[in-house]
Amino acid sequence: MNWEEKIAAWIEEERCGQIQGWDFSHILGRYEEEEMPWDYASIVRRYLKKNMKLLDCDTGGGEFLLSLRHPHENTAATEGYAPNVQLCRERLLPLGIDLRECNDASHMPFADGSFDIIINRHGDFEPSEIKRLLKPNGMFITQQVGSKNDRDLVEMVLPGISLPFPQANLAEQKKAFMDAGFEIMQADEAFRSICFYDIGAFVWFACVIEWEFPGFSVERCLDRLMLMQDVLEKEGKIMGTTHRYLLVARVCGI
Repeated sequence: MNWEEKIAAWIEEERCGQIQGWDFSHILGRYEEEEMPWDYASIVRRYLKKNMKLLDCDTGGGEFLLSLRHPHENTAATEGYAPNVQLCRERLLPLGIDLRECNDASHMPFADGSFDIIINRHGDFEPSEIKRLLKPNGMFITQQVGSKNDRDLVEMVLPGISLPFPQANLAEQKKAFMDAGFEIMQADEAFRSICFYDIGAFVWFACVIEWEFPGFSVERCLDRLMLMQDVLEKEGKIMGTTHRYLLVARVCGI
């Protein structure tokens, strides 16, 4: 393709740069992420028993929650992003899962001590509110995106943009949960590679992850995207770095 065709393709990726649930199938095979050193699903299953009351915060489209195959009558979920709320209403409510619309992590619509275990993958949370919702000795398990996630990629197109969530790191969040009265059962942090095999896939990704790439557009970042295209043609890919951290915490002192 010539430059005119490439840019037209990027603009089309920008136009369709949206997501429902947490489905990246649109760029399947066009990008790759290195796996984490832990298996979040296995960790959740290690603690989760059939008789436990389970809450999945910010469930997305409910994909991961349903993969756990937990008894539906013992399962609840929250979601605040409107397109995902509608998707969850169609997908989760018919199963008998207790779905609540919520976009305020400090005010969750459940009674005190409602749950044995709360899970949260890449969603918002407030330690004191998590503690309020948990039963005595209740567990909280979360995998989170760290503040330095994709930072090298962001700098390629939007140099100097401030970190969106600077407190999102293991040290600060571990302390926050300990201060809130939790015992830390497991804690880990990892930086892993992410690579893109075409610039269109990167454009779609940057539009979807808009909080990391605020103000990104093909028009605004065209010169830098063209430089990235030159790098891709020489090296075969564009490399970046992901940042994740994991916390498993139990309410202590009860």
